Amino acid sequence: MDTKAAVFALMTIWGVGACASVPAMAQDADPAAEEGEASEANPLLNRIWVKQGSDTDMPGVMHIFLSDGTLVSDSCWETYRLSKWEQLSDTEISWDEDGMTISADIMSVTADELVLNLKLVGGAEEQRFAPAEVPYVCPDLPR
Repeated sequence: MDTKAAVFALMTIWGVGACASVPAMAQDADPAAEEGEASEANPLLNRIWVKQGSDTDMPGVMHIFLSDGTLVSDSCWETYRLSKWEQLSDTEISWDEDGMTISADIMSVTADELVLNLKLVGGAEEQRFAPAEVPYVCPDLPR
């Protein structure tokens, strides 16, 4: 074996040995595990909340508060919307909707129910939500 081949073989062995240990030291925590821990600690997060009540003309209003600060809003009659949202305190959230900030007090949040008191221009409005049942199909809209 000539000198170049020997040096190359040594460098390859050293490189493989060094590379084998680097990922274990450089890995971040598992994002899926962190997301799961966050949603267990905060029942508001990463759950599909369907508005409850007698809004027969606007059925299927849904909100999903993702742990990355994205709010997914959808309904059976309107296309989805992605907005930025934030939790200001344990009892207050806000999100951007068409350039306006919507603030809401969290009246209660459990695994089975979310009650928000929205602070709207026309006054406060209480909205109740329940987790979506799977499968979920939008009801037929009146014609």
